[in-house]
Amino acid sequence: MERPGFSRLGLVLLALLALGWGFNWPIMKIVLRDVPPLTFRAVCLLLGGVGVLLIARVAGQSLTVPRSYWRHLMLLALCNTLGWNVFVVYGVALLPSGRAALLGYTMPLWSVLLAVGLLHERLTPPRAAALLLGMGGVGVLISGEVTRLGGALTGVALMLAAAFLWGLGVVLLKRFAVPIPTVTLTGWTMLLAGIPIAVAAVALEHGEWRALGLAPALGVLYNIFVAFMFCYWAWNRIVLMVPVAVSSLSSLVTPVIGVLSGVWLLNERLTWREVVAAGLILGAIALVLRTPAPGRAGERADAPVV
Repeated sequence: MERPGFSRLGLVLLALLALGWGFNWPIMKIVLRDVPPLTFRAVCLLLGGVGVLLIARVAGQSLTVPRSYWRHLMLLALCNTLGWNVFVVYGVALLPSGRAALLGYTMPLWSVLLAVGLLHERLTPPRAAALLLGMGGVGVLISGEVTRLGGALTGVALMLAAAFLWGLGVVLLKRFAVPIPTVTLTGWTMLLAGIPIAVAAVALEHGEWRALGLAPALGVLYNIFVAFMFCYWAWNRIVLMVPVAVSSLSSLVTPVIGVLSGVWLLNERLTWREVVAAGLILGAIALVLRTPAPGRAGERADAPVV
């Protein structure tokens, strides 16, 4: 019987991804003190995309995308990269970083449900139980902030929109199966998303540009090299390794790290809700990683080479 598909490499990538993206939630709040949101995202996407493609070239990977797949690539960039990044960077500015992370990571709810309809993946009882556990953990944390979130409905709406687009992008990444190396796919989607964001930043934010303090400057570098160049590649690699339900549910450890890093870096409060939620979310991850799962017909057993 087939296991969910996490090799040793997959588990290492998942752990590094959770740390890289988890710590980035409070780091984004720090950067946004000095950097306008669209400018911040444009710099990260453009420099990160160029960096990833340079790595691909040095590694001897082809940068060519088959002509028939460009529209698929642009749709992936629209959902997975442009939509997510624009909505998140405005949403996190309106909410505590930990709460923004938790709302963003309602993504598994959307991706698992969309995968049932678009990829014909089975919502097996273990996956359904893991989904309920994980989303229950998110719900516990949000329940403690109903009053605060009620006063920031715009931020809530932005984060939920970001989560839906990310979930759709995860499903489309599996559905399209663009036949190029993961590193090349990552670089091109970042560039395709970064160009329109950069145009908007020049038009709307050029009057807000100013010199950066040390902490925001280090935060920008962290985003370019860790959150974008490494983590986007790692995420695309993981998504192509395993079923959508497995990759999406396994990502739920990231908002736990986001909450804890917000407590550490920004002095955000840690309550019993965070502890209970962490237990539920980690339980969901353990369940989905340990439970055998039948393969989906036609599912790729491997991912493009890095």
